[in-house]
Amino acid sequence: MTKKLSCFALLGAMLAVNPAVAATNWGVRAGSSADLTGAPATRTRENVNYQKYQTRTTTRTYKASDGGDLYYATPTKRSDLYKQYDAATSSSARATKNTVRTSRAEKIITKLNRKYYLAHPFFQPLAGNFGSITDFSYNQNSFDFDMPLTLVSTLDPAIQMSFAGGKWESETFSIKEDFSYGITDRVALVAMAKYDMADYKFKYDFSNGDAAESKMDDSSVNVFGIGAQWRMVDNEKWIATASAYYQHQKDFSNNLVLDLKAGYKVARSTIYGLARGWYLDFDENSYGAVVDNSEEVFYVAYDSDVDSAFYFEGGVGVFSVLSEDWTLNVEGIFGAYDWHNQASVKAALGWQPNDWFALNLYAKSSIYDSADNKDLNVYLQQANMGLDSLTQIGTAKVDNANEMSLGVQAIFHF
Repeated sequence: MTKKLSCFALLGAMLAVNPAVAATNWGVRAGSSADLTGAPATRTRENVNYQKYQTRTTTRTYKASDGGDLYYATPTKRSDLYKQYDAATSSSARATKNTVRTSRAEKIITKLNRKYYLAHPFFQPLAGNFGSITDFSYNQNSFDFDMPLTLVSTLDPAIQMSFAGGKWESETFSIKEDFSYGITDRVALVAMAKYDMADYKFKYDFSNGDAAESKMDDSSVNVFGIGAQWRMVDNEKWIATASAYYQHQKDFSNNLVLDLKAGYKVARSTIYGLARGWYLDFDENSYGAVVDNSEEVFYVAYDSDVDSAFYFEGGVGVFSVLSEDWTLNVEGIFGAYDWHNQASVKAALGWQPNDWFALNLYAKSSIYDSADNKDLNVYLQQANMGLDSLTQIGTAKVDNANEMSLGVQAIFHF
């Protein structure tokens, strides 16, 4: 018997560059909310957390008594994340030479330009400037499930379905835009939007050895929001930011997001920690994985009888300047997403040929998920089986839960 059924549903980020990269767990990504007391709800995707990243160091000049410039630079091994290049020794240097007079002597010194790395996890636009991060990504999540049960139609006892189990798969191509404006060097406003082209699929295995699948596609503007970022600390050793956002996820929830990050600068790297929290106000009273088409609705609920939820994730990362134009960012995250916990790793390689443009290539994958071995309620709506509304038919045990993302970000500062 041919079956067409249905199923499911961050970082996010690093905004400037992955703002990451946020997007973060398939509890929201590919998720759907449904009111189990009435007609089924439609699906939605990914909870995306957008962030801005910035680190910045300044040198100072002071007027000498004879009207010349006296140049000062604090001797330290911490280069504030910006590699220094001497024009006298490097053909690709970004340094300029200036003659500086002092009241005692005349000499030539080299003033070093410090590059403003757009892929840095603490980036945000400077006062009066704009920041833009356009993110193109491929996102996939899946899990296997065991579901040994037999359904008999209430309209015709000869119509039966004996399930053994199956697999859920979700593939999404996303275009995400984060646009920000620096009110001051330390405070920025940000607006965000995300367009998804998603394919959802349930594959079913039946006890007699047959197989079938049910699938659905959806393309829409899935997330939009606004927020603000505050770089509250930035000196030769430390940097810290606090960000707050409002986000709306289509057919799923309204979210309030708080993001905190703090980093310590060593040589050409920043070692940092982060903490993020979400408050989700759901549209309906349950959420989960769903395939909804003209023939039937198949719904695996992550949680039921719930109007809201709190998500939290924390992690550590390191951002390093490899050379004048190349950077590397590695991050590890552990998150508690209401119905399951997940650990993931992310790596991003950045290329920045000038001061206003950068490309950032990233990959992210889950390495642990507590969804494995969980029993989730399964609901079905199908006229042939005499089920005219979503009706619980049994439970499914999850196994091999996995999530991954590949993407590239084009970052501008102008």
